[in-house]
Amino acid sequence: MIEARNLTFSYGKEKQALHGLDFSVEDGEIFGFLGPNGSGKSTTQKILTGILKGYGGRVSLFGEDMRSGHTQAFFQKIGVLFEFPYLYTNLSALDNLHYFASFYPREQRRDAEELLDELEFKKDFLNKPVSSYSKGMRQRVSMARALMNNPRLLFLDEPTSGLDPSGAVLFRRIIEEERKKGTTVFLTTHNMMDADLLCDRVAFLSNGEIAALDTPSRLKENNSRHRVKVEYLYRGKRQESLLDAAALRAGLTIPHDELLRIHSQEPTLEEMFLHYTGRGLS
Repeated sequence: MIEARNLTFSYGKEKQALHGLDFSVEDGEIFGFLGPNGSGKSTTQKILTGILKGYGGRVSLFGEDMRSGHTQAFFQKIGVLFEFPYLYTNLSALDNLHYFASFYPREQRRDAEELLDELEFKKDFLNKPVSSYSKGMRQRVSMARALMNNPRLLFLDEPTSGLDPSGAVLFRRIIEEERKKGTTVFLTTHNMMDADLLCDRVAFLSNGEIAALDTPSRLKENNSRHRVKVEYLYRGKRQESLLDAAALRAGLTIPHDELLRIHSQEPTLEEMFLHYTGRGLS
């Protein structure tokens, strides 16, 4: 679906943003592209979506070289959710979606009202201008816009930004439903919960280079010290011990009266982010 080989890009002579990236994304995969601000995420996404030209190396989507692949047919196969919603604020949600739908063949379009209903958009705002919407409502319209053409490849940049917890759960469910339909998803996010729950594989980007690329579970496993924290009661006192996970398989051998809980000491994806990029989630 996506293949990048030795991908480079410079903003003038002084600032090289990408340093020979190599990665591929399979059909039907949710691929997380993670990194701090300034790491090259947005630059890579702009190249993949045809916004940026003048890159070095080779990039192909749908088996076609990107240098010759920016045809109308190409843009009809992708959907894009930008971090900052690109909507006409003087138009309503329905007017925006009907306008953007007009760029696609009629048989390819999804019904605008049905999409907004799936995204739990407030019906009494359907015909009100976007300027009156909250950030979460604008995000719902932007997601509907990205899904309007039934894309084969979906680019999502911070999809749950501006959403409350229930809205974030809804968006994750919709992204999973797209995967079940066979849609490929290229996800950029600072939300490590989204990445951990959704992504088949993730790449950590640091200073324009890929520092690590694997499944979230393998990345955490490879960086685990294979220790568990055991909390228990012994002689009326609450105590805890740090044990090797392998030793625990034979049973809890330390003196105890009641086992309270066992905590895995496996690192989180957020800790992996810090480990590989050396920077926080900003």
